[in-house]
Amino acid sequence: MFRFVAVVRSSSLLTLGALAVVSSLILKPLEAGAAVNDQSLIFVKDSLPQEPVLIPENLNKGDNQVLGSDTVRNFNTMGINPLLSPPAPAKISQALPPNLPPGIELPEEQRRNPFPDPTPRAPKPPSLEPAPEPQPPQKLPPVDELLDPSAPSPDLPDEILEDIPKQIFIKRFNIIGSTVFSQEKLAEITDRFLNQPISFPTLFKIRSEITKLYDDEGYVNSGAYIPPQQLEDGIVRIEIIEGELEDIIVKGLSRLNSNYIKSRLAIATKKPLNVRHLLQALQMLRLDPLIANISAELSAGVEPGESLLEVTVTEADTFSTQITLDNGRSPSVGSFRRRPKIREGNLLGLGDALEFNYTNTDGSDTFDVSYTLPINPRNGTLRLAYGTTSSEVIEPPFDRIDIDSESRFYEITLRQPVFQTPTEEVAIGIIGSRQESETSILDTPFPLSAGADDEGRTRINAIRLFQEWTKRSEQQVLAARSQFSIGISSGDTTINSGRGEPDSNFFAWRGQGQWVRLLAPNTILLIRGDVQLADRSLVPLEQIGIGGLESVRGYRQDLILSDNGAFISAELRLPIIQNDSGTLVQLTPFLDFGTGWNKEDENDIDDNTIASLGLGLRWQQGNFLEANVGWGLQLVPVDTRDRTLQEDGFYFSVIFRPF
Repeated sequence: MFRFVAVVRSSSLLTLGALAVVSSLILKPLEAGAAVNDQSLIFVKDSLPQEPVLIPENLNKGDNQVLGSDTVRNFNTMGINPLLSPPAPAKISQALPPNLPPGIELPEEQRRNPFPDPTPRAPKPPSLEPAPEPQPPQKLPPVDELLDPSAPSPDLPDEILEDIPKQIFIKRFNIIGSTVFSQEKLAEITDRFLNQPISFPTLFKIRSEITKLYDDEGYVNSGAYIPPQQLEDGIVRIEIIEGELEDIIVKGLSRLNSNYIKSRLAIATKKPLNVRHLLQALQMLRLDPLIANISAELSAGVEPGESLLEVTVTEADTFSTQITLDNGRSPSVGSFRRRPKIREGNLLGLGDALEFNYTNTDGSDTFDVSYTLPINPRNGTLRLAYGTTSSEVIEPPFDRIDIDSESRFYEITLRQPVFQTPTEEVAIGIIGSRQESETSILDTPFPLSAGADDEGRTRINAIRLFQEWTKRSEQQVLAARSQFSIGISSGDTTINSGRGEPDSNFFAWRGQGQWVRLLAPNTILLIRGDVQLADRSLVPLEQIGIGGLESVRGYRQDLILSDNGAFISAELRLPIIQNDSGTLVQLTPFLDFGTGWNKEDENDIDDNTIASLGLGLRWQQGNFLEANVGWGLQLVPVDTRDRTLQEDGFYFSVIFRPF
């Protein structure tokens, strides 16, 4: 059994009062091999037993999350002396990083440091979270449920020709008023009647064929007519009236502002009115979470070519709550996570959403809030988000040295779809992001993370540019997201120029993709992928984590924390129980793979690839309850302390939606 001691320069951390508290410990004997110079001091917290903290003999690789390379590197700069000839180094190799001072040689198979950041990793802001799983494929609402199929015929002016002869010899048709079709397109109808005598009924047939051309293309209240005219020189004038909406009347709303509906329909009903565009807009509104049902009816307006659109809307319940229980947090702060959420999707009647989230483990508390405001009828949104986390390490033996961290994030997001149909969307956006964190040991600010200043503070400002694409059909959903993060080194940010430490100056790209394929009723294939590439070393707040509930199941959460990384997962959901009451139970075999690597060779990770094969059980009870439980077999074995279900390969999550 070997003792853990932390040695610092007296001028770096301890005040004179603190020196008095710990002075009685200075004379305590050290294990053989530890050396202290005349400017160094052993310290332990006064509330701890009067013995240095003990490291058990069975420490495992997972403990590096609490005490990692940056901790030791910071201790070195503060005066820690190298252990010249440590006894039995294999026994402490799992708790110490591979870049130890000269004098310590670890066995090659034990030189692993999957946790560059020894502090509890704070939950990430929304911009750095994995993309949510898309909804399974679903059918679009039938057209006849959205729009009355008996659309009005165009109401055209009376047609009167003076001195109508029985036969008309036509040299040319003069077609006026068409913005939809070119003269060449219209000539395909009229040219075959030129330079020959035609009857008056044939002339009206030509006009009807032009009207039918409009109708076939969806312009149901547009058409052609022959105005009163004197036939001269064999020229016949045909005029086009292109239809439009006289007004949009919305019924059935209680809280949602009617302009939310009108403005979105107005985009699709610009002159000339096309019923196909109108149907698309109605389908998109039907898919809007604020709307439970919508139907519309077109009727003739007052003037020729005008129509009245009457829309009936049933609002959806926009208030929702959700409680999630899972083991998706790091064991260092408690793997069992409780997450209640409250959301109002139509706070002020503008379609604006307010959401509160609280996350709790035995060693951490996280609170975040967001507000999303629609800013235009093309579904552009402005989102403001804030979150704060307090964490303390509760994992033995490091719980005895009181490792604490505080972190916050602030984000403002502007998102704008640039192409949108009921089955496909392309959107772009920009995020202004700030992240802050502080760490301490024994209630004393201390730089535990790479890039932190002498007070343990990290400040990151970044601009993030993202692009999103989603395509849906009745059989599959494809979703992809790309994000470029550009760190800004200005103002109150972490700047480590010339120190070789990561800071707020960086460039990183992250790409995520998902494919959901419906193989048979309730039989789904889900493939997910995630990759991050960085141009330099990153602070832990920006690194990608691999391992755990949302990536490679069967391993400790964020087992690999690195600058660059890639992850891919394949999961099959096979129904074994299903009934009309909404019960669905599925078997979920899966295969997960992940790898990570650091930008700088000296910080690179040995054994940086993990993979798992496993089986889970998924239970859904309508939209009310969703539960998942499973076990992942490590295909690349990694020693862990086996203190939690997570480290034993088991995972679970329960989502309860009471409202």
